[in-house]
Amino acid sequence: MAALRGAAARFRGRAPGGARGAAGRQCYDLLVIGGGSGGLACAKEAAQLGKKVAVLDYVEPSPRGTRWGLGGTCVNVGCIPKKLMHQAALLGGMIRDAPHYGWRVAQAPHDWATMADAVQNHVKSLNWGHRVQLQDRKVKYLNVKASFVDAHTVCGVSKGGEETLLSAEHIVIATGGRPRYPTHVEGALEYGITSDDLFWLKESPGKTLVVGASYVALECAGFLTGLGLDTTVMIRSVPLRAFDQQMASLVTEHMAGHGTRVLRGCAPERVEKLPGQQLRVTWVDLASDRKDAGTFDTVLWAIGRVPETASLNLEKAGVRTNPVTGKILVDAQEATSIPHIYAIGDVAEGRPELTPTAIMAGRLLAQRLSGRTSDLMDYSSVPTTVFTPLEYGCVGLSEEAAVARHGEEHVEVYHAFYKPLEFTVPQRDASQCYIKMVCLREPPQLVLGLHFLGPNAGEVTQGFALGIKCGASFQQVIRTVGIHPTCAEEVAKLRISKRSGLDPTVTGC
Repeated sequence: MAALRGAAARFRGRAPGGARGAAGRQCYDLLVIGGGSGGLACAKEAAQLGKKVAVLDYVEPSPRGTRWGLGGTCVNVGCIPKKLMHQAALLGGMIRDAPHYGWRVAQAPHDWATMADAVQNHVKSLNWGHRVQLQDRKVKYLNVKASFVDAHTVCGVSKGGEETLLSAEHIVIATGGRPRYPTHVEGALEYGITSDDLFWLKESPGKTLVVGASYVALECAGFLTGLGLDTTVMIRSVPLRAFDQQMASLVTEHMAGHGTRVLRGCAPERVEKLPGQQLRVTWVDLASDRKDAGTFDTVLWAIGRVPETASLNLEKAGVRTNPVTGKILVDAQEATSIPHIYAIGDVAEGRPELTPTAIMAGRLLAQRLSGRTSDLMDYSSVPTTVFTPLEYGCVGLSEEAAVARHGEEHVEVYHAFYKPLEFTVPQRDASQCYIKMVCLREPPQLVLGLHFLGPNAGEVTQGFALGIKCGASFQQVIRTVGIHPTCAEEVAKLRISKRSGLDPTVTGC
């Protein structure tokens, strides 16, 4: 606490932001490198608390030349355009359901260009909104590429090559990450795209091969299929590795049963461009070592992300990184190996790669540096949702993690297969709609994790996340009155445990 108070005191005592230091150097209370969700949240919070702040942000174009504005991955090439295209795909399913409900609706093909134009215009409006918010809070925004000169000084280089020196008592690194390319695959960089490009395509990607087993891979494959495109997803090992594996299997089963071709245990070897502009992909089945090939219009790499640290010259500031992941090592206060330099969001080692955690971590950091709180970011029981065609929401521990931590004999899992009421009239398949609650076995059975697969999973999970964060027990959950008829009420109706061996299928109303 003494160190915290000392840091806050030094922060409060800095010269006015924007003031010129030695040799024309600009001096601020706080420099934030990176204009994504976490960086902007930190900068705006600090400015709101009276500090003089500058944000340095520069988007390096993707290998395909795609570029975008202020706001980071989430706004431009992540959460926002992804959710909108996911919604477009869901609307296609509703159109197919509509005749069963009496609507005489013509089945029409999807127009990618119209959707893309609307989505991209919304993203551009968010870019502008972020710039306006920074201006309103008197945060200096510089569209420059930043690198460290020393532990207190950063050099920003504009697109035209003009250099600006800036210094601050505290510096926050919030540069996020970018998609990884499989450099060992011939033609991967020349002919493939990533999520950095997909959401800014003006024309339909057509027949698409999505390579990867991450949530990005499955989400993109899911909405492409939902938009009527011939889509294949190639999975090397297991899908959604960081998630509950029973739920991950149900997610991919649903996708495979609803039009997405799933190639399991396969790895790409080569991508070639054919005379007609299509791409021929050669891959190997890892179990049999047998090679196969297919022709696609687009190959989308979704095999993970790498932190944006290479051009920061971190070594000049003495900031240490994990030599394997390249991510910046941080402590509980988000501080790096240099106490006045911090890292938040995807660029920091051991942090969830989620927008809301970066935002909250950034705000709390600004508050601590301003002496307003000593609260640290709590990274436990963070809810999230995978926006696959059948959405998967979760919070807390997976079943595997709970068993590993507490032992199988101390864990009770309550579960149910259910059918959303909306699925009944059009006779939709609900065989993968599933809920499980992972609890301690000893009364009152503290809830360790909740996993929900079904419509509107994010909305359902967000509500229950509060209860779990507050230490809800299974006994409290089952005493909660459900809202009828909803999918969420099925959580409060859970009664059958896996240990009982009883059929968990919900019957009746």
